[in-house]
Amino acid sequence: MKVRAWLALGALLASGIQPSSFAQSTSVPVAATSSAATGQLTLPDAEATALSNQPRLLAAQLRARAMTERVKQARANYMPNIGFNATGALVTDTGTSIAAGNLTTSAVSDRFAYGGNLTQLVTDFGRTSALVGSAKYSAEAQADAATLTRAQVRLNVREAYYGVLGAEAVLRAAQAAQDNRRLIARQLAALAQSELRSTLDVNFANVLLSEADLAVVRAQSTVAQQRMRLATAMGLQQPVNAVLMDASVAGSDALPAAPDALQQQAQVQRADLGAAQALMFSAKKFALSEKRLSYPTLNALASAGQIPYRDHTLRDNYAAAGFNLNIPVFNGGLFGARRAEAELEASAREHDVQQLRLEVTEQTRDAWYRADESYRALEVTSRLVTQSKEALRLAQDRYDAGLGSIVELNEAQLNETSAEITAADATYSYFARRAELDFATGNLN
Repeated sequence: MKVRAWLALGALLASGIQPSSFAQSTSVPVAATSSAATGQLTLPDAEATALSNQPRLLAAQLRARAMTERVKQARANYMPNIGFNATGALVTDTGTSIAAGNLTTSAVSDRFAYGGNLTQLVTDFGRTSALVGSAKYSAEAQADAATLTRAQVRLNVREAYYGVLGAEAVLRAAQAAQDNRRLIARQLAALAQSELRSTLDVNFANVLLSEADLAVVRAQSTVAQQRMRLATAMGLQQPVNAVLMDASVAGSDALPAAPDALQQQAQVQRADLGAAQALMFSAKKFALSEKRLSYPTLNALASAGQIPYRDHTLRDNYAAAGFNLNIPVFNGGLFGARRAEAELEASAREHDVQQLRLEVTEQTRDAWYRADESYRALEVTSRLVTQSKEALRLAQDRYDAGLGSIVELNEAQLNETSAEITAADATYSYFARRAELDFATGNLN
């Protein structure tokens, strides 16, 4: 029934469509928002603010720096280990020559000694080298994770930015419909007083005006919510009140004709794939280090010091040097189990990389198809707007000439408003999906 088309306008304007509208118009200020930065805000400025303030990104960067310290920890095994010791013994019975317990000396006497010990690793047959390599790859993986977080932050900002523009476009469409409904209601009220129109037309127009008022209220709320979402994406606690600079499709890069080249690009640039590969190499190096646990370890030892308070039969200083060769023989299968665990984990990491490659390929193709769909819809929606405007003009002429009903006129107005919203939806959907495509290919790193 045609009357239902009238009632669809309010539901359409109040629905969850998140595009923006009438391209090339300015943003609508939001009422009832707290104070925040005012002026103009471009997308690069919003991204720069997010990269400086977003706590998640700052945390990821700190974790990447912290992981580099593990490389230094692993390298520390190459360095000599030097320690200072001071030992004293106080006994009351100097005639005792043998002691049990923790004073393990054959001549128990009062004494005090201090000195230093040095332990230097000569070789562990490459185990420390493997541990250093594993730590390096782990640090690379954490750095790639920080890069991925950076890309996600930029994607969130872009989606929120276009979400604000889309919500404001819907608000403008709702306000335009509201103004038009108010004008028609006044005209019909004047004509009804002159008995040129029926009161049924007046009541019908007032119902549509109330629905338009409700659509404006809901659209204003959506704009406020989207601006708060943008503030969160930028790492701010207050809503963004600045006027967002609109973007044009003509100024964006052309969409590639096929996703094949983008897939190869994604395999090289995706930060999460790079992190998975680094973790795989780290696991392989760690497995190698666990294998070398069974190898001998050779250390050089040295000790020197002085005994200022001692028995008169002892010398006042001491010094010694030597080596220690440790050859593992049997430990209940501990080393074998650790080696098996590390090798299995390394093999699992290889499969993780293979799985992620498949997912990256699928995500890139899916993002391209979605962006291509939105790009091709731009021309269709533009044509739809032109056609709906012409249909509205004809309906208006018929109504003014008394040949058409108010239902016909309002249905034409509804179609024109719906076409404007659909066109805005196509525009900002393309921007959002293009941002998703850039993320999928690693261009937001």
